[in-house]
Amino acid sequence: MTTTEPKIGTRSAKGMGKTPGHSTIRGRAKRRRTLTQRDARTGILLMSPTLIIVVAVVILPLLWSFVIAFQELKLIQIGTANPFSGFTFENFERVLGSGVLWSSLGTTLVYTIGSVVLVIVLGTIAALVVRRPFRGRTFVRAAFLLPYVAPVVAVTFVWRIMLNPEFGIVNEFGQNVLGWEGPVPFLTQTQATWEVLGLQIHVPTALLTVIAFEGWRYFPFAYLFIMARLEALPVEPEEAALVDGAGPFQTFRYIIWPQLVPIIGVLAVLRTIWTFNEFDDIFLLTGGAAGTQVASVQIYELLTVQRNVGAASAMSVVLAVLLVAMLAVYLLILRRRGEKA
Repeated sequence: MTTTEPKIGTRSAKGMGKTPGHSTIRGRAKRRRTLTQRDARTGILLMSPTLIIVVAVVILPLLWSFVIAFQELKLIQIGTANPFSGFTFENFERVLGSGVLWSSLGTTLVYTIGSVVLVIVLGTIAALVVRRPFRGRTFVRAAFLLPYVAPVVAVTFVWRIMLNPEFGIVNEFGQNVLGWEGPVPFLTQTQATWEVLGLQIHVPTALLTVIAFEGWRYFPFAYLFIMARLEALPVEPEEAALVDGAGPFQTFRYIIWPQLVPIIGVLAVLRTIWTFNEFDDIFLLTGGAAGTQVASVQIYELLTVQRNVGAASAMSVVLAVLLVAMLAVYLLILRRRGEKA
């Protein structure tokens, strides 16, 4: 008797890849891709108004300023000039060859470094002061924010009144209590000479004054960041250090400070970029006089006083390149730290 053996695997081999389970998986993956694409299109659609505004308000003016930097244009020619003709490097030659640029950049560098250091120091001190509970801490925390949220025109006006050499409260206090020989014109004096231990020290009065104003006005920004980081720190290492006999300074130096370094680095970069471009504070306080003519004020004078749009744009491009270079250095430092870690 002859039996026919079934051809095992013939039908199943042909049906491989078409099983119901595999088809279901492929269908789910296809639907998942479809949903992902739909969500991406929805996200782009929702973001498109913001992107249009950014392009129209930020990107296009930057490109326009870059194009103008290579043209010989006066302010009166802006509306009629052809933006794609007459390119030249004379604006950059004039700006880079001028001693005014390097002088203003030096002033800007001193102003930026002094302001950033003062902002971070004051913000750190303020955050440490209100870290522990005490009566009235909520009020003190809110009061620290007043310089940052107050209108810049109002606070600069108050500072100008306070520092007035004729009736300002600072000079009145200095002469009647501290024994000053005469009033100090804080906002109009380029340089003062102080005699300390027989040595004559030249002090840039107006520049130090605007640095002090910058530190006072923007320390709440650093205070908010540092206070948030302090709130997130674990208390166990500090308690262990206290048990081991460490003092407050040692606890801050070896436990708290290393954990604040990353956020302070971010603050330093942000404040450096913003302070480097600062205009309104200095212009409202001194108008750029008395040794406080930073690069932004110089650009303003090139544009409004000399009516030289091309030179002003060229100087703006130079400042932008410097800021990009500083940011690149900072990112390189962060990358090396990450590789070492």
